[in-house]
Amino acid sequence: MNIALKITVIVVAGYAAILLLLVWFQPKLVYFPQPGYGGVTPQGQGLAFEAVRLPTADGEQLAAWWIPAPSSSPAHGTVLLFHGNAGNIAHRIDYAKMFHGLGYDTLLVDYRGYGDSTGAPSEAGTYRDAMASWLWLTETRGIQARDIVIFGESLGGGVATWLATQQRPRALILASTFTSIPDLGAQVYPWLPVRWISRIHYNSLANLEKIHAPMLIAHSPDDELIPYRHGRRLFEGAHEPKRFLELSGGHNEGLVFARAEWVGVVQDFLQRRAAIK
Repeated sequence: MNIALKITVIVVAGYAAILLLLVWFQPKLVYFPQPGYGGVTPQGQGLAFEAVRLPTADGEQLAAWWIPAPSSSPAHGTVLLFHGNAGNIAHRIDYAKMFHGLGYDTLLVDYRGYGDSTGAPSEAGTYRDAMASWLWLTETRGIQARDIVIFGESLGGGVATWLATQQRPRALILASTFTSIPDLGAQVYPWLPVRWISRIHYNSLANLEKIHAPMLIAHSPDDELIPYRHGRRLFEGAHEPKRFLELSGGHNEGLVFARAEWVGVVQDFLQRRAAIK
């Protein structure tokens, strides 16, 4: 075997090994759960809350925080929030604080394997978690579907759009969300056949074809993790009525609660949806 052929065999074998590792360890590249809450609760930010456990159809127990709207007036609705791929609900209290200020009840829920939830995360598993959260709101608490707003942040947008294909919420809000994992992966790893080897999809763009709930999509042109074109493509693929909110800052800086004018857009969107529910 000549040197060139040997080098070719080594390169091909190495490439194949990388592909096998990516297929096998794919969940490790997508999910970054943080266990426990380190004593952090919504109460630390002045929010009354109830820690609850949500049973899933396959026997897992999800940790969640129910944060009611201010008691001074009836809630304008309920927000079901699905967070991104890293951390846990202890890192999303600012979202709940925003919605609390807007007069909404909020359910912050951790996927399986995150926070104090049992199990290990997977795409199918997060969908079961989403359905368990919806059923807890509608069956255990008796909240009407027309009063529920689904909010998805980053990876949570993939979870949120899936749930919105199964149920009919009052509205759907997507913040810094990708069109799909294969789309994003193909951009991050252009030298790999990501679309061929991907076992995790979260195809938000395809889900939008089936969703007719009013939609607000927020994204920043400065997002270094999920390019701005993903947000714009989602907006283009969404049915009317829809609205786009342009944020600024990086993926972990362009947060809808960060600026009063952004919160104002969310408030106006929600008020319009509440008026025509």
